[in-house]
Amino acid sequence: MEFNSQPSFNLHLDLNSCFASIEQQANPFLRGKSVAVASYPTPGGCILAASIEAKKVGIKTGMRVFEGRRFDPRLIVLKPDPWKYRNVHLKLRELISEYTNDFSPKSIDEFVLNLRDYPALRNGSIKAVGREIKMRIKKEIGEWLTVSVGIAPNRYLAKIAAGLKKPDGLEEINKDNFFEVYSKLKLTDLTGIKTRNAIRLNTMGIYSVLDFYRSPVWRLRAAFHSITGLYWHMRLSGFEVDDISSKRGSFGNSVAIGKNLSKVEELAPILSRLTEKMSARLRSSGFSAKGIHLAIVYKDGSWWHRGRQMPRSFFDSKDFYKAAFKLLVEASVRRPVLNIAVSCFSLEKTHSLQLDFFNDLAKQKRLVEAEDLINERWGGFSVSSARSFGGAAAVLDRIAFGGVKELEEFSLNS
Repeated sequence: MEFNSQPSFNLHLDLNSCFASIEQQANPFLRGKSVAVASYPTPGGCILAASIEAKKVGIKTGMRVFEGRRFDPRLIVLKPDPWKYRNVHLKLRELISEYTNDFSPKSIDEFVLNLRDYPALRNGSIKAVGREIKMRIKKEIGEWLTVSVGIAPNRYLAKIAAGLKKPDGLEEINKDNFFEVYSKLKLTDLTGIKTRNAIRLNTMGIYSVLDFYRSPVWRLRAAFHSITGLYWHMRLSGFEVDDISSKRGSFGNSVAIGKNLSKVEELAPILSRLTEKMSARLRSSGFSAKGIHLAIVYKDGSWWHRGRQMPRSFFDSKDFYKAAFKLLVEASVRRPVLNIAVSCFSLEKTHSLQLDFFNDLAKQKRLVEAEDLINERWGGFSVSSARSFGGAAAVLDRIAFGGVKELEEFSLNS
């Protein structure tokens, strides 16, 4: 398959060092210094984001705070401030919507835009649009904020292009330069290709990205043992495939419990909080669900789990909580719990609502949509059930880089 010869219309925007840069924007005294946003500021806290300055000395996302301070003893560690990050995310959405309504947030710091119908492209280049967006972000949202922009005929390669020259890059992958770009990349530089998949490809004689691109479909199908091989062939050839192959099986949330809680009445508020987070993510992705699952890990190393189909597809956290609470009662918790996790499965797109004899589902849906809008604007749990208040200390309002990925995800692994 020849590389897609069509012009590039996909633009991937990635906010560099998202949480840390936003903190530096909010506090000028942090600018130019090594800054890390960590789950907790204690030595064992996990670093969620490192500033550009911190990355330059080797500090990376996923390190513990004490590890980061080995690279820079002066590292400034901050707790997450979700309201700040949501505020910037919403401003980015507002700015982007001036260019196109066909865009998708891939996470709180990433957006993909389809600019095929953007009028300015008729008289200019998509790179000019990318430069304009970068300039406007600095001018209208924050002078310390930089974004890396990637451009390509499909969304996947646009993401790869955005990562070619971080921070503050603007790169395009197209029919004229793909060969040169691929020749400089390792297999594991490709999003979705980790060590395991690289080994799979190696067993079929594929050792580089150029080998990957040149390989016939039959060889890729043999490497992945599925139709995923065809998807990779199309993806690397610049054709869009991720809009039709994306699929998600469940949504869930879990929390580690520090205190020795071993009673249903102690765990119920935490369960309520978790179901609210789970169902909000479910709704934001346009799904409802017919299945509920609860898993409990005890501090003595034992565990319990059970899943159940519900009578109809639910979207409201109250319905999920009732079903999850029944499972909690069935678990007969009598010893300290280490971790509790709730998830929903059997997903359905909420294009329409099945009528219910006893409930006004349309009214119920409007109500939860209003709650979601308030929580998105002012932070999770601004509006929540009274029973979940007791779980606030255990289930905090946090945003990870994948915080809104559920809106649309790549299914890149077999």
